[in-house]
Order: sequence, then structure tokens, then C-alpha cells
Amino acid sequence: MLQINVLRQNKEFVKERLAAKYFSDISLVDTILSSDEQVRKLKVESEAIQATINATSKDIGMLMGKGEKEKAEEKRNEVTSLKTTAQQLTDQLSIAEKQLQDDLVKLPNLPHSSVPKGRTPEENEVVREAGVKPTLPADAAPHWELIKKYDLVDFETGAKITGSGFPLYKGKGAKLQRALIQYFLDYNTAAGYTEYLPPLMVNEASAFATGQLPDKEGQMYHATADNFYLIPTAEVPVTNIYRDEIVKESALPIKMTAYTPCFRREAGSFGSDVRGLNRVHQFDKVEIIQIVQPEKSYDTLEQMVQHVEKLLQSLQLPYRILRLCGGDMSFASALTFDFEVYSAAQQKWLEVSSVSNFENFQSNRMKTRFKENNGKTQLVHTLNGSSLALPRIVAALLENNQTENGINLPEVLHDYFGSGTI
Repeated sequence: MLQINVLRQNKEFVKERLAAKYFSDISLVDTILSSDEQVRKLKVESEAIQATINATSKDIGMLMGKGEKEKAEEKRNEVTSLKTTAQQLTDQLSIAEKQLQDDLVKLPNLPHSSVPKGRTPEENEVVREAGVKPTLPADAAPHWELIKKYDLVDFETGAKITGSGFPLYKGKGAKLQRALIQYFLDYNTAAGYTEYLPPLMVNEASAFATGQLPDKEGQMYHATADNFYLIPTAEVPVTNIYRDEIVKESALPIKMTAYTPCFRREAGSFGSDVRGLNRVHQFDKVEIIQIVQPEKSYDTLEQMVQHVEKLLQSLQLPYRILRLCGGDMSFASALTFDFEVYSAAQQKWLEVSSVSNFENFQSNRMKTRFKENNGKTQLVHTLNGSSLALPRIVAALLENNQTENGINLPEVLHDYFGSGTI
């Protein structure tokens, strides 16, 4: 959530940055500032009346002490009238504050100055591309055929158990999932990230704190009886560990990693874009999260990008890194880098990770601060990244490494999987 002071002091700058993100209701900034002015006016009036009530109440005591009961009674009547007015102001203030809050949370985070202009994914900026795209024979199979050939994932039974988009991993398919998850977690913890295993459902406050609500309620599965949401990413529960907390500056940076299943209702597109593992409603992902001082967050973002890049290099997958344009960024992000791996059989790039800096957008919602050495407190910056999302990694590993005799796995997975081939 944007801080109201930012809007007060930099109205035109805020509008310009929102336009860079193609936010459709720029006039909402003026509405918010008008509401903010009304709230502040009501607060001044309310405080003035309360001060009068307090002063008049003291006068009543003094008059009673002097035996001037009639004048004291007049003052009591004044206080009664003032209290009625004060209650009316309190009610108006409550309504005005709620309206201000409801409007303020509709504003997305402001994009960083380095975010390229553009509205669509095609306008994202390619930062760099690395790795060797394999040359496959003409009869190379896409991963959805390889999955059937080697009996790794059963989509039909998954659909019977739950519905379309809920794969059932089996045999070596399940073992490959477990191997990747363990390798990703070991890679992250070796870099100083503390591992967590969080709840897979969160309450409304947690979903609001990281920016999923009110922006993405339609994309999350909602357990209405308890008002819980199935998590779309481990970012939500793990970042919320520090909601309503003040941490010591010496405790920063806080580095966390977690494996969770992720649940997303998004329908996606049609055709090959959603075939096999390209787009599913439940998938496994390992996440990294950092909480840092504001002045260190962009250095941290670069470190996290390098961390994910080296992980992809270890898997020997061709990849590219994209800096997302304003129109393709998430609601809460200030700057995002996407990682895509090349799927040789599909001859297309598949997104496998997003690494983002949210600056203080999430921490303002979470009320997560740190205490400086001088005793002052300020909001932290939060960052997160996929390290990594499994479905499209598996798709690329299967397709790019297929041979006549099976699937050759990268060396880093041999011990985890217990074999070098499927």
C-alpha cells in the first residue's frame, strides 16, 4: 500500500508512475487526497471539541466547589450538547477513514524508474540470454507425450480426483518432483536462507498484507466457511511471519525459503499454452524471501537474480532474463525480473521464476518495521523470487534432454534422484 504522505507530497509524480503501469483510474489519486483532506479536517474539529469538553468539565468542578450549582448545571448542558456533536464527528470520521483506506488500497505500487515502457509481455526487455539451445531430432516429443511414454504424470486420474489442472505425479515423476524440491531447498539454505514449512491456507489479513487482496481474490481458492485462502505462493504465509513486528536492525537481512504446493484458479489461455504442465491449478514451488533495509533492497534484488540464475545454470537449461514492462508487472511490485527457460520441443520460452522488489508496499500493509540504532523506526523493504517453480522446469528438462534411450538428467540431480536417467 502506498503511503499517504507520498501522495500528498508528490501527487504529479505518483500519477506519472501509475500511468507507466497503465493504471486505469488515475483520478483516484485526487479522490484519495480529497478524502485525506476531509479526514484531517474532521480530526482537527474532533480534537477541538474534545478539548472544549475537557475544559468545560474542569469548569463544572470549579463551579461546584464554589457552590454555584446553577452555573455548573448550565455547563453540564453544554457538555451534553458538545458530546452529541463530538459523537457525530466521530461517526463521520470513521466513515471518511474507511473510504480513504478502501480507495488507497486500490492503488498499485509505483514502478521503479528503470521499468521499461510497455503494456504487453512482448514489450518486456531482454536483459540477457545464456545457455545452449539443444538441437532435437524432427520427431522430438513435447513433454506431455514424454510424460505418457515414461508414465510420470497421470492427468486423467488427477482430473477424476479433483478436476482439470490437478496433475497426479507417480513413480519416477513423483521422485523427480521430490528430487528437485530437495535440491532447490539445499541450494537456498547453503546461501544462508532459513527454511520454513508454512501453512497452506492464510487468513484475509495475510492475503491483504502481501497484496493478493483486494487485487487477486478471483485467482485464489477461497474456503468460505472459515474465510481462509489457499496460498498462490509461499510468499504469502512466509512474508507474513513478520506482520505487525518491529525487528532490530541487527537482525536484517532476514532470508527465508520455503517449499509449498501453490494453488491458482487462473484459467489461462487455450491450445498448447495450457497443454501438460504448461499451466496447472496446483503446482510445487520453492520460494526465497528477503526483508532488508530500504537502502539495500536494490542490491539485494540483483543478488537474488544472480542466485536464481546460477540455479538455472546448474540445471544446464538455456534461459533468458526479462525486465518486465510497466503493463506486465504485478500489482505490488516496483521492479520484476522474469526468468524463462527454452523448451526445445515446443520451441518456445516458458516462465519459471519472477524475482521482485516490493519496496515498502507490502511492509506498509503489514506494519513491518525495523528499529534503527538511533531508536527510530521505519518500514522495511520486502523482496521475493521463485527458486524455482517446478512444472515448466520439469517440462524443459524432459523435452531438452530426451534421447532414444530415455531422459538424461543434469548432474546436480543424480544423487537426489538416485540415477542419471529416466
